Amino acid sequence: MVSVVIYCVIFIVGTLGNGLVIYVTGFRMKRTVNSVWFLNLALADCFFTAFLIFWIISASQGNHWPFGHFMCKLFNFVVVVNMFASIFLLTVISVDRCLSIWVVVWAQNKRTVRKAQLISAAVWVAAVVCSIPYATFRDLKIKGVKTYCSYSGSKSQYWSLGIFRFVMGFFVPFMVILVSYTAISVRAGRVQRTRRHRSRRIIFSIIFAFFICWLPYHVVHFMELNGAPQSLQRIIRIIGPLTISLAFANSCLNPILYVFLCDEFQKKLKQSICFVLESALAEDHLSFMSSRSMSSHFTWTSRKSESSAPAEKSTTTSSKCAETQVFNGERETTSAD
Repeated sequence: MVSVVIYCVIFIVGTLGNGLVIYVTGFRMKRTVNSVWFLNLALADCFFTAFLIFWIISASQGNHWPFGHFMCKLFNFVVVVNMFASIFLLTVISVDRCLSIWVVVWAQNKRTVRKAQLISAAVWVAAVVCSIPYATFRDLKIKGVKTYCSYSGSKSQYWSLGIFRFVMGFFVPFMVILVSYTAISVRAGRVQRTRRHRSRRIIFSIIFAFFICWLPYHVVHFMELNGAPQSLQRIIRIIGPLTISLAFANSCLNPILYVFLCDEFQKKLKQSICFVLESALAEDHLSFMSSRSMSSHFTWTSRKSESSAPAEKSTTTSSKCAETQVFNGERETTSAD
């Protein structure tokens, strides 16, 4: 039950966080190489966390799969595709950052948005190719009253898929990320002290998060492949869902480590939030101003009408005085004649 709660938290936080990154990098930020990386990374993580709703429902029913044969294969295919795409993109980002720092002139001339888009497309194609076997060997198994979506191949095939996922989904990417950020850390040692400490903290956080999120999952998976003794079977059943939760949590950490720490992203995010608040407050402000302007208009009209009444009265009085004077003048003329 604890794992179900963790899955729900990952589902909510990962979907909202990556959705926010997709909105800012796709619609608010200028299209750059980094924004292309972050957009594709957020897309992979967002699809990954969004499809966890099926896993949550299945886990809450004791791993019973109520969605049928097609969704069994589609779910595993989508999850594994986005897992590989996310890991491959993290590797590409680390290599790109390393080249941008060590080969500055080359990076300025060769790093273009078009090439970043092509590399991202190649990453998605590679992720799809790597994920096809995992969907192929997934099928439904009925045990009693429950239906399970599980592996249906031989043990040797299961071993091959496990080793392939470990090598391509953890070992090679981790070594590339480790070497790249070690080189970046060496280069960052030449900058100012405050910036150097901040860079090293971010670098350490990225390496540690990737390592701690994915290593326990692969360790427990290999323990299952080797056929752990009976004494360890109970431990594996307990910590297995927790290691899966930890691997899933990496999709929640990626927006924080790679995007939210970016100064430009923070600036655009603040602008977006301020724009929303200003729009909401502007409507209230306008309605308030309109009510004030109407009340002011009515007040001004009433005052004008009140001030016009004495003016008309004074005009009438003056006209009567003028008529009296004219009448008296006529009488005086007549008497003189």
